[in-house]
Amino acid sequence: MTRANRARSHRSKKKRLTLALAPVVALAVAVPLMNSAGAATPSEVSADCAADSDKLENCEFVDVQVKRDNLGPNQRVSAVTDNCGSTGTASKTFNVSASVTRTIQLEDGFTAAADTKLGNSFFEIGVKFNTSEINITRDDKTTTLAFSRTDTVQGDSLGFFMWSAKRTDVSGFLRATYKEEQNGQKVFFSPGEGSTGVHVFYPQILKNGTPDGRLWLRNVKCGTPEASGIQNSTRALRAEPGFGAGGENVTDVEIPLAEVPAP
Repeated sequence: MTRANRARSHRSKKKRLTLALAPVVALAVAVPLMNSAGAATPSEVSADCAADSDKLENCEFVDVQVKRDNLGPNQRVSAVTDNCGSTGTASKTFNVSASVTRTIQLEDGFTAAADTKLGNSFFEIGVKFNTSEINITRDDKTTTLAFSRTDTVQGDSLGFFMWSAKRTDVSGFLRATYKEEQNGQKVFFSPGEGSTGVHVFYPQILKNGTPDGRLWLRNVKCGTPEASGIQNSTRALRAEPGFGAGGENVTDVEIPLAEVPAP
């Protein structure tokens, strides 16, 4: 073999050796990166806080932003009065009942009892946003709106009352401190530090003790798809359009809360 051939052979072996080692080096770099990841995922943090887990030293809600006068879901709060087939209006008495409570967007209907770490934190944040102008429900106690009222149902229409509670929406994140370190750290966040992914809705309360919000009488023309949906619904609670958003077959008349008797 000539000297030139031997030189080319040597360089070729060296190149193949470098290529073979490259994946091994990449794998070695990836391992410490994976090990440095936090042990508690955001969903685990949320679940542990909601359950008031014994693994936790503390769990608190950290507020980032606040929006007052946020309107809640549109709810039907009286029985449906049927005036179908009649050409004239009808005077009907409605029994109206609605209730509000502090709710937390961890899971549907979650309230966080006052005797838990998280519940206490939500109460403290509520104190921060409760003012002399705006009273809010800081704990998980229910506040009720209940009264009877006589109103006019239009001819050939269904009539019922609708309600949307006025709330203070405080958004932020959960900060959990675990008793034992997990991969070198004890503090974890859900859904992330600085996030606004957790919402706490504090109902706003009027000076007379009743919930604040929008109340309206809704008339729906009989024989329309909107009326059929209401008459055929088997659900106690069903999605309803908001005030003035029902379409041409729906008429909404707002009722001032000043006309609602105090409890």
